[in-house]
Amino acid sequence: MRRERYHSGPLVWLAIVVTTCLLLFLFQKILWLVVPFLLALIGYYLLFPLQQRLVLGGMSRDASAAVVSGGAFVVAGVVILLAFPWISSHLVSWQDSAARYIEGGLRFIAETLAWAERNYTFAAKARLSDQLTQQISELGEKFAGTYLTAAALTVATWLPSLLLAPFLAYFFLRDGWRFKMFLSRAVPNAFFERTLYLLDQVDHTARLYFQGLIKLTLLDALCLGFGLLLIGVSAPFVLGLLTAILAWVPYIGSILGCLLVVLVAATDFPGDPAMAYAAIGLFIWVRLLDDFFFMPMTIGRSLKLHPLLTVVMIFVGGAVAGVAGLMLVLPLLGIVMVLGETVGEVVTDPRLRARHVFAKALMHRQATRDLRL
Repeated sequence: MRRERYHSGPLVWLAIVVTTCLLLFLFQKILWLVVPFLLALIGYYLLFPLQQRLVLGGMSRDASAAVVSGGAFVVAGVVILLAFPWISSHLVSWQDSAARYIEGGLRFIAETLAWAERNYTFAAKARLSDQLTQQISELGEKFAGTYLTAAALTVATWLPSLLLAPFLAYFFLRDGWRFKMFLSRAVPNAFFERTLYLLDQVDHTARLYFQGLIKLTLLDALCLGFGLLLIGVSAPFVLGLLTAILAWVPYIGSILGCLLVVLVAATDFPGDPAMAYAAIGLFIWVRLLDDFFFMPMTIGRSLKLHPLLTVVMIFVGGAVAGVAGLMLVLPLLGIVMVLGETVGEVVTDPRLRARHVFAKALMHRQATRDLRL
């Protein structure tokens, strides 16, 4: 008899949402471990296709993991060694440039407010442009000592934990299949097939999400970079890549990316505010492409979530775990959704439960066979 397809009920989805919130709250407390773990997962899913090619070519899993992760580590080390002298020589100029860009952005806002005061009475009464112009002169003196010092201390605090990422990625490549076997052996035989399906779906969901995130980042960076290059903004592709990475944080990241683009455009063209407005228009156009074309082709194919649930969970993730919750909520919800639906299907399947009860009875009969009178 053909079995009707399982559909998750309200209790299963309530358990999924509650579990996701609890995990977000827990992950916020161990963020020093969660961040390198996520970076290691991204590295693992980027390097996994290369490892698979070596395995299919006849190399063992352990050797292929060592070759792939070692090669990636060497390439990253060479890039860092080559970039370190250049970064050291430009560090002071970057501090000055950061202060200059912020001053340029504030000047652009002051000019916009002055234009509004000339054309609208309610804006003229507020006189916000005078107050903002006075604060611009004080910003340059405080910026380097206040904000950059705090940012440098934050980076120095996080650096030791971030060094865990390449080692975690290596062990994911080498021992990931062993961990799956370890989990599957602990499951009763009646649920073995469902467990294999569960592990495969979790891995499939996480792999598609992180690979889709990288593809989405590259598409956003290229589109925004080419657009800024046509406008004439300095360092367009670097700016596009930074903005695309900031977009990993829903809503807040996009706002910060737009502010970054406006700051650079307003500073590069101080006497032409139209260029800053053109940069804003370009950023909005790229965001529309991202929401309606790029994201459905990449991340949207991996997480089959209703748009209303996605938006609600993003706000819930931000309320529970702050910025970290905004970044973690969607991949975590996708994985918990697969776990919850599979567990719900197992629990509500009378055939699987009957098989489990029958298997336990057979094991009991076999274990007590020589004890019978």
